[in-house]
Amino acid sequence: MLHVRPPCDVARRRTLYDVRTLTAAISQEGDLFVAQCLEVDVASQGATHDEARANLIEALELFFEDGDLVIGPAPIIEQIDVAV
Repeated sequence: MLHVRPPCDVARRRTLYDVRTLTAAISQEGDLFVAQCLEVDVASQGATHDEARANLIEALELFFEDGDLVIGPAPIIEQIDVAV
């Protein structure tokens, strides 16, 4: 039987801390991808979508290290039509 363990860093974070589900908006701006958390004012960037997402997770973990666990309500995400 093969057991696949997450990297130590991920396993340690999940056992020592609460895991929260937050919303990320990731968009491409020129050559970079920009990732922004919609519940708290934290953003990051990366050369790829996955890198921007990983960098945002790291930035959020650093943000919450200070004990500031004030998280806004989950945003309502919807598409709208605009005449242009």
